[in-house]
Amino acid sequence: MPRPSVREQLVEAAVECFHTTGFNGTGIQDIARTAGVPKGSVYNHFASKEALAAEVMDRYAVSRRLDMLRDGSLAPAPRLRAHFRYLAEDLARFDYRRGCLFGNFGTELANQSTALRDDVDARLTSWTTAVTAVLTEARTAGALTTPLPPERLGPFLVDAWEGAVLRAKVTRDRAPLDGFFTVLDTLLT
Repeated sequence: MPRPSVREQLVEAAVECFHTTGFNGTGIQDIARTAGVPKGSVYNHFASKEALAAEVMDRYAVSRRLDMLRDGSLAPAPRLRAHFRYLAEDLARFDYRRGCLFGNFGTELANQSTALRDDVDARLTSWTTAVTAVLTEARTAGALTTPLPPERLGPFLVDAWEGAVLRAKVTRDRAPLDGFFTVLDTLLT
């Protein structure tokens, strides 16, 4: 009789461990213990810790809800605000202790793993592209008040958000995010 798959348990445990102690601070044994499975189970499902981290980023990317940015039922400006509010609420759920997994992996692993660095960069680029598309719609709708082109403003907003998230993680409060929203609100009508 085949053994039941514990892949989902391992991915969920890895998300928790990576958020709590980072990639380097998390061992395979930590992930297995958190999942409640033997250590060998990790290698039955993943070729390496790096491969598991890639799967974690896939899951995390879905939870960032980029689909909200493509929801044409909302006007562009409210859609962009709603997306960032959703992300802010997610950070608040964990008392600002977790930060953004892309930002966490990016700062921790950029000089250690080309594969994970490239994966993080691709995720941030995809998000930037989606934000820029909404800003372009906002410009067309007359809701973007700055003369900065969306192609410059989109990357700036994603980078500013990541910086605000890092600062919120350090201070363990919402103030840096509030600063981000204050600036965002000056850009959009």
